[in-house]
Amino acid sequence: MNKVEKTQVISFLTDKFANSSVFYLTDSSKLTVEQINKLRGICYEKDVEFKVIKNTLARLALEANDEEKGFEPLYEALKGPTAIMFSETGNLPARIISEFRKDYDRPILKAAYIDSSVYIGDEQLDTLKSIKSKEELIGDIISLLQSPLKTVLGSLQSGGNTITGLLKALEERAE
Repeated sequence: MNKVEKTQVISFLTDKFANSSVFYLTDSSKLTVEQINKLRGICYEKDVEFKVIKNTLARLALEANDEEKGFEPLYEALKGPTAIMFSETGNLPARIISEFRKDYDRPILKAAYIDSSVYIGDEQLDTLKSIKSKEELIGDIISLLQSPLKTVLGSLQSGGNTITGLLKALEERAE
């Protein structure tokens, strides 16, 4: 890779890191080309961008955004082979990794960055899988907001039946 190509890659990564609120640093070494292609296909289907990069280029791109985003804890993870998974959903790469590892022993999670939070190490995978997506959180909020409304409506409806029943009983007595 010549200097111009390196500059282009750093520029691309700098922009990508600046505009991404979710990315995972993984080690997918020891996977065969066929397995890597399968992983790439799964990522593509789920709208997760998978890039294998040089650590030095990634570090330079991270350093360009460090003051704003707080990437410094990620630098230690940039050792050995590194692949980056960019996503819009915080838990999706973790779910892809877990599912893929049912058949293969890689990729291994080195670190993850989710909305300014940094997770270091493969032992964080279960924690990352349990993070709710934006859509799941919105669904939970809507359910919580609907619950009291349903209770009030149910009470009003049952109360209306009770009042109607009382009025009928009083009407029958009056006759």
